[in-house]
Parts: sequence; structure tokens; C-alpha cells
Amino acid sequence: MSKKWVISALSCIVSISISQSILGQEALPKAPEIAAKSWILMDANTGFVISEHNADEALPPASLVKMMTTYIASNQISTGILDQFENVTISDNAWAKGGAKTDGSTMFLNPRSQVSVIDLIRGIIIQSGNDAAIALAEHISGNEESFSVLMNQTARNIGMSNTFFSNSTGLPADEMRSSARDLSILARAIVQGDQDHYAIYSEKYFQHNNINQPNRNRLLWRDSTVDGLKTGHTQAAGYCLVASAKRNDMRLISVVMGAPSADIRARQSQKLLTYGFRHFTTKKIYSAGDLIKKNVKVWFGVESYVNLVVANDVTLTFPKRAEELLAAKIIIDEQLNAPLMARQEVGRLQVSLTEKDLIDTAIVSEKDVPQSGLLARLFDWIVLFLTEIMS
Repeated sequence: MSKKWVISALSCIVSISISQSILGQEALPKAPEIAAKSWILMDANTGFVISEHNADEALPPASLVKMMTTYIASNQISTGILDQFENVTISDNAWAKGGAKTDGSTMFLNPRSQVSVIDLIRGIIIQSGNDAAIALAEHISGNEESFSVLMNQTARNIGMSNTFFSNSTGLPADEMRSSARDLSILARAIVQGDQDHYAIYSEKYFQHNNINQPNRNRLLWRDSTVDGLKTGHTQAAGYCLVASAKRNDMRLISVVMGAPSADIRARQSQKLLTYGFRHFTTKKIYSAGDLIKKNVKVWFGVESYVNLVVANDVTLTFPKRAEELLAAKIIIDEQLNAPLMARQEVGRLQVSLTEKDLIDTAIVSEKDVPQSGLLARLFDWIVLFLTEIMS
């Protein structure tokens, strides 16, 4: 392993040793108490968790499961596997388990009728239709059991590590579970990856079979910045809500699980979002290609020096008025040897706040540095050898 050279990035971000007491209660008030079993508040852009409580506790997810059902359908539309306007035949099974005769939420689909994929997606998101979720699962995978395998594979692929899906609806089932953290990961995947259909989550009403039903997410009426995502409720799960809101360039995702009523889940979600927007900010502090260190020595190359730059945009979420308290550290290879390729990783940029790591990202060579000729390489070797002896 090559030796590393650690540099305080004072020229990039002011580096100060701080503690929570320096931020002070006025600068960063305590996160609100939430009347629910579990919750999390995350910045959708950076993935930074602003506040959490029992976020990894496995709980019944109720209809929040349907976010995965529509996420899979939207992905298959975007890849051309599904056509959003193709018709789906509503099975007797979908009607019997999730239709009008049940006590659960329903789209009021008629058995053996034909309904488009996009209308089923709307019926799942807006009306939380169990019949629509079952019909869509059967259309994609043949039956719910096979579809649940696809759901669990997709969950693993996006980093949901504490989740198991047994069906497409969230109706009570053995072993069905998820966590606030996992559901925030799913919500973030939907927000970032489903641009074609995300707007549906903000629609307040959807009409099918001459029955106009409202979206159960009360925050859509209370806060104009909220534009999603999904409610859920069973006796075992309590009242749950995954919400997302965007103000200026900052988007937050909240997950509340196990609240005692529909009104409380909405008010607690609003409380979390308000806290996040009021006391935190999200800013880009570096753009890809920004200079990190100039004229770093390169050995055995046709050029003797190279600039080092940040590989990717660096966007951070942190408390307001705390930007000057960010601490940055550059860790680069102590000896850079040619040949180097443009964008070849040669070190890491680490940024932290109150000893909490915010990001660890690559530092790369700004350009190619080809290897020099034999005599030039021999000269560099001699210099390095003598330097080692004298040190």
C-alpha cells in the first residue's frame, strides 16, 4: 500500500475543531419529539440524515409497500419492458382480495375489465387501491408471489437491508417488514429515478368508474411544497406516512411509522419537514474539476507536476450558520508516479462537521502524464534513492 500524505484543506474550507456546544442551542435547536414508533428525516439530494428515531426497527409497512410496486412498474416503463398505455385484465383474484367488497382501500376495479398500466399506477398512488396493486403485480410477474421476489431483489439492489416484502399491497402477511430508513431509501430512489411519473404523487384526486377519490396524504392540502409520497395504515402498523417536500433547491424526505391517527401522522411529518428546512441547508461546495492542490510533483513523467482536482460535485447538508465550521482534509499518495491518466484517483477529500463524516470523495489527476524516457526515469530514480538515504 502506498504511503499517504495528509493535508488540512484550509485553503478550501476553514478547518476548526468544534463540539456540539459551539453550535449552541440557538444555532441548532433540538430535533422535535415525534408521536410515532419510528421516524427519519433525510435530505433527498445528499442522503444526509438530519434526524432519526428507531429508524432501523423492523415494522409492518402497510400500504407504504405500494411505493415499491409502482417503482418497479415505472422502471419497467422507462426500460421499455412495459408500455404505460397497454391494458391489463383485472383478475377475479385482484377483485376478490382488493376490490369493492373488501374493507380495504380500493380503486373499485371491475373484474375482467381492461385498465391501462398508467391508470393502475394512479390508482395505487392516489387511491391506494389494493386491487390495482394486485392487478399490476400479476400483469408484470404472473402472480403476487413471483412479484414479491422481484420486489425483494429490487430492495436489495437499492440498499434496503431491513425489508422483506410478501405481497404488492402491504396487506398483513407473515414476515412482511420494513424500516423508516429503508423506506427513505426507496423514497429517494423514486424521487431521483422516476422523473416521468413522480408528479402523480402530488395529484390530489383520481376518478375511476365515476368514483372520485382523494389522495390520503393530507399534507398535499396543507403545504404547497409537499408533492408526495404515500400513506399507509393497518391495525398492526398504525398510521404511516412517507412525505417529500421541496423548497428552493432543497428537497427533504420524512418517514413516520406507527403514529396513532391519520391527523397525527400528518402533523408529525409536517413538524419534521419544518425543522429540516428551518435549521439546515444544502449547498454545493465543490464542482467536479475544481482545483484541490496545484503543481504536485510527479516522478518518471514527461511532465514534473500535475494539478489535482475533485472528481465529482460535492454537495453537503449541514446546519445553517455552520458552514465556517466544516473541517476538510486532503489525503493523497505521498509519491505520484507516471504514467498517470486523467481522472485517475490519487487521493481522497474528506469533509466532516462536529466529528461527523459528511463525505469522502475521490481526488484525481487533472490530465494525463505519460511516462518519460529511460534516461529521465533513471535520473528520477537516482534522485529518489539519494533522498531516501539522506532522510
